[in-house]
Amino acid sequence: MAKGVFIVGTDTDVGKTVVTAGLMHVLRSNGYNATYFKAALSGALEIEDKLIPGDTKLVSEVSKLEESYENITPYIYKTAVSPHLAAKLEGNPIDLDIVREKYAFLKKKYDFIIAEGSGGIVCPLIDDERGLYTLENLIKDLDMSVIIVARAGVGTINHTVLTVRAIENLGINIKGIIINNYKEDLVCDDNIKIIEKITKVPIIGKLKDIENLDDNMTEAIKANAEKTFKIEKIIECMEELK
Repeated sequence: MAKGVFIVGTDTDVGKTVVTAGLMHVLRSNGYNATYFKAALSGALEIEDKLIPGDTKLVSEVSKLEESYENITPYIYKTAVSPHLAAKLEGNPIDLDIVREKYAFLKKKYDFIIAEGSGGIVCPLIDDERGLYTLENLIKDLDMSVIIVARAGVGTINHTVLTVRAIENLGINIKGIIINNYKEDLVCDDNIKIIEKITKVPIIGKLKDIENLDDNMTEAIKANAEKTFKIEKIIECMEELK
């Protein structure tokens, strides 16, 4: 039976995709049959009149995942706004049956799934006559535990603690916190200490700040991930998927 975990951020642009790409690389480079899944992506790239899901492309390139984009990211929007609004603007509402169908397909084909959310835990995916459906609802529907990605610098204590409390109040299991853009200094180290003290959730990885990331993104993510993530810890965070 497949196992998996869901990556959620304290807010948007916190570095979920870089972290996810790193986790995927460590899994797949160690011989594990793992895939990526992101139900909806907005802000897609337009290349030769085709919409390309940038996050999915990056994760696939870093981890050498060869799977059709339509299977691992069934909904792709050009407009760089929350998926629920992008869906309205582009006339392409999310069909949850299709999301579940793609997810079920991946569970049969792969042994491990790392799913990534769009934005934070309350990011809306659907807001129409069917009602409001957020990332929280998707995580519960997929029955997954989560890893939280948080920033290292000033402001992260508040964002991270509130995110942990919100997720715990929703009854969703938290496997750990990964700190992104980590620097070895007093501020970052103290932030991490206080977050662990308040939340009692373990920090399971500190991905260092990657300078000049755009210069050689794929190799930089791989190298940092190999230094940061232990395969045993990643596997420990995975739970059997129903």
